[in-house]
Amino acid sequence: MKHFLLLAGLLAGSMTASAQDLSRGADNFYRSERVTSQEVTFHNQYQMKVAGNLFLPKDRTPGTKYPAIVVGHPMGAVKEQSSNLYAQRLAEQGFVTLAIDLSFWGESEGAPGHMVAPEIYADDISAAVDFLATQSTVDARRIGALGICGSGSFVISAAKIDPRIKAIATVSMYDMGAAMRNGLNASQSLAQRQAMIQSAIEQRQAEFNGAQPRYVPGTVTEISADTPDVQREFFDFYRTPRGAYTPPGQQADQTTMPLFSSLVKFLNFYPFNDIETIAPRPMLFISGDQAHSREFSEDAYRRAGEPKELYWVKGAGHVDLYDRTQLIPFTRLATFFQKGLAAP
Repeated sequence: MKHFLLLAGLLAGSMTASAQDLSRGADNFYRSERVTSQEVTFHNQYQMKVAGNLFLPKDRTPGTKYPAIVVGHPMGAVKEQSSNLYAQRLAEQGFVTLAIDLSFWGESEGAPGHMVAPEIYADDISAAVDFLATQSTVDARRIGALGICGSGSFVISAAKIDPRIKAIATVSMYDMGAAMRNGLNASQSLAQRQAMIQSAIEQRQAEFNGAQPRYVPGTVTEISADTPDVQREFFDFYRTPRGAYTPPGQQADQTTMPLFSSLVKFLNFYPFNDIETIAPRPMLFISGDQAHSREFSEDAYRRAGEPKELYWVKGAGHVDLYDRTQLIPFTRLATFFQKGLAAP
């Protein structure tokens, strides 16, 4: 169980950082004066309400249809953590962007909250495409998707069966299935996996019998001299003013705390299987060269068909690319989408 709790923490990011390290342009709550924003909702195919923030360039030409990008947040986070930043910076470059809360997280529907449901997460991406395709400002033929951390695997899962997603980019991607099955660098044994499964299924039965839901502390709520470096990085983003955000009507410090009994659903999640079938739609994988998660971008790049690119950000760790604007290659992302979503 101790090994599993550490793995759960790894789902959000890694690399040593001191409390609220605002270096290298950390600006998670960036607000652009060059875009307009509005809160929107729409339904996925399960008829669950999905919440999002829609961003449009202020200098757009009336009557013109623009390319659009769906932006997915890190696993266990919400749209206000990293996604809004990326969405605004890309909207500044002439895209209509939509940062969404995945089902069971943030302001989107889903009970019990913080349920792990990768199939539904992927459908949320396609539902966002449904919504964008109805907007008068969007060219429905030119819609792409960007996934940060765990959402990188969800946008890939969606794109494999949704050809409307014309260009796919990931940042600090996690293959959530491989992470749960094997741990980082295949560090989890089969026996440890089986023990986690047994514990989760016992908790599921207990909850069916009336027990209170149990949530895994993916990010610790306090640190001590013994706190591992990987958790210090999570804490620095999710538990300090640098990145902490509490959705309306919810409790503080609940970010990155999934429902324990549902975590095993990731064991059946294989987002990279058949990834080559996305071709010839272009794919861009961005990772810090110091990120613990780089193995997932490398694996996806190896399996993907052409055209594809693996872009390394020198000196960056996993969570660094959530909000450190001096490290995030926004220009490279914009260029990728401008080419990938060019008018037919």
